[in-house]
Amino acid sequence: MDLSVNFMGLQLKNPIMVASSPLTRNGEAMKKAIEAGAGAVITETITSEIRRSVKPCLASNEFGMQNIYFFSEYALEDWEYEIEQAKDCGGTVIANIVAYSASEMAYIAKRVEKFGADAVELCLSTPYGDGIEVLASEPEKVYEFVDEVVKAVEIPVMVKLSPSVNNVAKLAKAAEKAGAAAISGINTIRSILGVDIEKGKTLLPTYGGYSGPAIRPISLAFTATVAQATNLPICGIGGIDTYYHVLEYMMLGANTVQICTSAILNGYGHIRKLIQDLEKWMKDHHYESFEQIRGKALDSLKSFEEMKVEPYIADVADDENDTGGKEYESSCVYGAIYRNENRLKVDPEKCTGCGLCANRWPDIFKMIWKE
Repeated sequence: MDLSVNFMGLQLKNPIMVASSPLTRNGEAMKKAIEAGAGAVITETITSEIRRSVKPCLASNEFGMQNIYFFSEYALEDWEYEIEQAKDCGGTVIANIVAYSASEMAYIAKRVEKFGADAVELCLSTPYGDGIEVLASEPEKVYEFVDEVVKAVEIPVMVKLSPSVNNVAKLAKAAEKAGAAAISGINTIRSILGVDIEKGKTLLPTYGGYSGPAIRPISLAFTATVAQATNLPICGIGGIDTYYHVLEYMMLGANTVQICTSAILNGYGHIRKLIQDLEKWMKDHHYESFEQIRGKALDSLKSFEEMKVEPYIADVADDENDTGGKEYESSCVYGAIYRNENRLKVDPEKCTGCGLCANRWPDIFKMIWKE
């Protein structure tokens, strides 16, 4: 089974990249990700000036993780050695860079290109503070930054966008018009992880970026939107824990994906397991390449205006199924689920066809055409 993909002209052994994060904080860390099988690594965010991160800077809950990690603590010139280390072990290295002006962004891009980076990822948003977040919501600014960097370097330019905008399609089109080679997204979401109600304090001392499974539905929508709006390759980011999630992104138009939170919480070995499980699924389903599945689910995705009201209602999937518990009856907000002689039933007059029961318990409920 060949898992290789061509992304922005770069030949990758598989579509799994490691996102800009503590996992790629230096050459040694990137080497671990590459040895675990990653198709590419994206450096921790490189800036022209060092900005020290506060400590502690990471915290998690059952839904994901918040970080206030900010950017790399290495000086720009230090990254020549760090990138060289990752390249020496056969890795493909994409430099994630950030700046507050287009000229500064172009300057950093030229430097990392000289250091040996195979591509750059422009970070045009951040959940920390404010300021740069504005760039991600203005198509004109996106065009300006991308245009200047594209003219300054010969390596591919990928643009990382934020979910905290009103119209992702316009931003992606602006990046495409300016010559971007790909779009990546989403960046983490501005957040407060929670509050210790006994101490009356937030779990981390400032706003940060939220990542993990909870943001995956938001990112899937981002991926589909960009796929429908542009012809650019897409790198999906957000909440990828298993091979299943990789396939979701690809079936909505992504060419590659980036993982972060799951590898931070489970270790670099999680990358290898993800790749192995992905290969097994592809083999079991007789697919020879990812191009056979990429965008497969987009045809099933309609605009709200295209939706039709269909006369579907719920029914019990197995009439002989004797199920205990009261959660089924109490979960129906329309009061359509009831029990008769200890058998679950659905009242067709009360059922509105919302589909929630069939979604939550597909072995017990099904959707049928209402005659």
